[in-house]
Amino acid sequence: MKNRSGKNKNRSAPRGRDVFDELSGLLTESLNPSSKNIDRLSTRSILRLINKEDRIVADAVAHEIKYIGRAVDMVVEAFRSGGRLFYIGAGTSGRLGVLDAAECPPTFGTDPELIQGIISGGSPSLIRSREGVEDDIEAAVKEVKRRKIGKRDVAIGITASKRTPFVLEGLRIAKKRGAKTVFVSCNPREIAPKDFDLNICLVVGPEIIAGSSRMKAGTAQKMTLNMISTAAMIRTGRVYGNRMVDLMATSEKLRERSKKILMDVCGLEYDSAGELLEKAGRSVKLAIIMSKTGLSRAESGKLIKSSDGLIYKALRKSAKRAE
Repeated sequence: MKNRSGKNKNRSAPRGRDVFDELSGLLTESLNPSSKNIDRLSTRSILRLINKEDRIVADAVAHEIKYIGRAVDMVVEAFRSGGRLFYIGAGTSGRLGVLDAAECPPTFGTDPELIQGIISGGSPSLIRSREGVEDDIEAAVKEVKRRKIGKRDVAIGITASKRTPFVLEGLRIAKKRGAKTVFVSCNPREIAPKDFDLNICLVVGPEIIAGSSRMKAGTAQKMTLNMISTAAMIRTGRVYGNRMVDLMATSEKLRERSKKILMDVCGLEYDSAGELLEKAGRSVKLAIIMSKTGLSRAESGKLIKSSDGLIYKALRKSAKRAE
């Protein structure tokens, strides 16, 4: 039912006993028997125990590779059709989404609009915890609509508990608007919501400190987001071999890193690499194509565009033309 303003009159975040009941059944909120006496341990013993629990994380992520792979394929398809990737989260999960989105432009030369992080409470929540904002479902609706998330996009909701209202509502609205939706949580698959296209369930078990999901759950989420964005960048041609080749030489560090890549890949001396980089408009990718094919900057641009952005495909295509 909707009121005159068009808002869902009956939609609201769970409160009181409903929240208590939700939390009571979650693995992420349960007590870890390994740390029941952690308050009596020495500093080194505390650290050894935390480190032992952290070793569980990589295995939990590995168990979900099949589902993480499906998420990567969704993102690659979105990018190739002109779509975008959105991370939606609250608290630690939201900060991790914003972090991953923020790191892609300098690492892979992406437009800042391509991968975006949405965190409950907005920018202030990045530097100071504002836990109550995770219940603001109307804010989630506004963010999804403001960013015009639609049928060409992918929205990934991130929550350790699987119950965060801001995330669930944001994903529901994104799905309603035609976006592909992925739900990342740290509880078993059997209790994951069935509303979305894909669930990634990173079951890392109870935290060392009960409910402190910034620890193992947060680490598992960061690893997963790194995998999704990095694999999608590789699949769409922003890596050649294992080198970043879509970075733009816009700072001293990036210029020198770009020269080093050209020296290694193209067998150039330092000064020649610098000259080529300038001729290529400071694009490492174009510089590699120009060096290896002898084509002009404009011709290299056309070749890489017709090769899905993949350098190895462009070089193979150039070699066939030369035969």
